[in-house]
Amino acid sequence: MPGYFMRLFRFLFFFLLFSLTLSASSKEEIKNKIENILSRLPFTTKAGILILNPLTEDTLYSLNHTASMIPASNTKLFTTATALSVMGGDFVLSTKLLCDDKNINDGTIDGNLYLKGYGNSVFTEEDLQAMIEELKDKGIKKITGKIIGDDTYFDNVYTRDDWITDEVANVKLPPISALVIDRNRKIIQTVRRGRIRNYLVNIEDPPFYASSLLRTKLVESGIEVGSGAEKGITPENVNIISEKGITLRELIKETNKESNNFLAECLFKTIGAVVSGEQGNSFYSTQAIISFISDNGIFSNGTTVVDGSGISRFDQVTVGAITGLLEKMYFDIANFDDFYNSLSIAGIDGTLERRMIGTPAENNFHGKTGTLNGVSSIAGYLSCDNGEDLIVSIFFEFNKGGARFHRDIQDSIIEALYSLNQ
Repeated sequence: MPGYFMRLFRFLFFFLLFSLTLSASSKEEIKNKIENILSRLPFTTKAGILILNPLTEDTLYSLNHTASMIPASNTKLFTTATALSVMGGDFVLSTKLLCDDKNINDGTIDGNLYLKGYGNSVFTEEDLQAMIEELKDKGIKKITGKIIGDDTYFDNVYTRDDWITDEVANVKLPPISALVIDRNRKIIQTVRRGRIRNYLVNIEDPPFYASSLLRTKLVESGIEVGSGAEKGITPENVNIISEKGITLRELIKETNKESNNFLAECLFKTIGAVVSGEQGNSFYSTQAIISFISDNGIFSNGTTVVDGSGISRFDQVTVGAITGLLEKMYFDIANFDDFYNSLSIAGIDGTLERRMIGTPAENNFHGKTGTLNGVSSIAGYLSCDNGEDLIVSIFFEFNKGGARFHRDIQDSIIEALYSLNQ
C-alpha cells in the first residue's frame, strides 16, 4: 500500500508539473503572438491591454494596465454595471400620467393632468397617444385644469457642457431630462426652391414641449381641456391614470449594443436619483459610480468618470479598472446575464456586427466598443473552444493609422486568443 501512495504522489506531482509547464508554454505563445500583432502599430500609438482568465485568476497578457487612457464608450460599462447593481434588471424606468382628481368616473378630471418622467428615455409620441386612448377608454371627456409637464426627477441641467467643467465635446446631445419624448428631438419641415426637407432638431424645453404636445393631442382626440400647458411639479397624493415604461435589462441592451449616448446619459442621472432619493444630477451619479468601484475592490488609481456615455475626453480609465469591472460582473450571479446580454456580439449585432466575421471569434466575443477621434477601445468576454472564458480589454490612443486600422489590430488579438487558448 505505501508503494501505491508513492506512485499516486509521483503521478500527481508530474501531472501538476506538466500542467504548469504547459501553462507557461501557452502563455509564452500568447505573449509572442500578441506582441507580433502589436509590432504593426505606429510607434506613436499608446496601448493598454489586459487579458485575464477570471476562473483561474491567471493574467495571460498585460501591457500598461495601470496607465490612464481615454475609454470612449467603454465608460458605458461603468454606467450599466452600476445601474444593475443599484436597481436590478427588473427595475422599471417609467413615464406616468397622473391627476389630482380622486374621482374620474364622472368623465371629467376636475383639476390638472400631469405628465411626469422618471428617466424613461425611450418614451415616444406613440406612447403618449396610447395614454390618451386609455383616458378615452376610461370615459374622460373633459379636463378642467392645466396640462403640466414634470421632469423634476432630474435637475434642469440639460447640457453636458454645464456639468462638465471646460467640456468641449465633439458629440452634441439633445437635452438630458427625466421627461423625454422621441429622444428629445422633433422633425421640422422647411421649403427651399419648392422642395420640402425634414430636419431633426433638439427640443429646447422638454417638460414644456411634452405638456404642449399632450394638450394638442388631447384636443385633437376630442377631449376638452380648460386651461393651457406649462411645466411644473406634480403634487403628492395624485392618482396614476396611465404608465409606460421599460425594464432596465431591456434599456441597457439598447444602450450598450448600439452605444447610444443619449440613453446612457439619461441612465447616468437615473442612477443619481435612485441612489440619493433626491433629484438625479451628475454629482450623485458620479458618486454612485465611485462607490461601485470602491465597494467592489476594482482598481481605481488613474480612473476618473465624469459622464455616463464616454464622449467626454475628461473620462480617464485604466484597462485594469475595466478588467476589474468585467471580473466583478462575471461573478455577480444576480446581474451577470443581464449585463452579458447587453453587450454586442462579434459578427452578429450592435457595434460589433461587422467585426470578426468568418473568424473563430465570431459569435464568441461579447463586448463593448468605444471610438473618439484618436481613440479606439474594446472590452468584453471571449468564450473559447476549450470552454474557458477570457476577459479582454484593449485601449489605443493614436495619431497615425486611423480607427479602422486599430480596430483590426484589436480583432486580430481577440481572434488569436481564441485560437491559442485551445
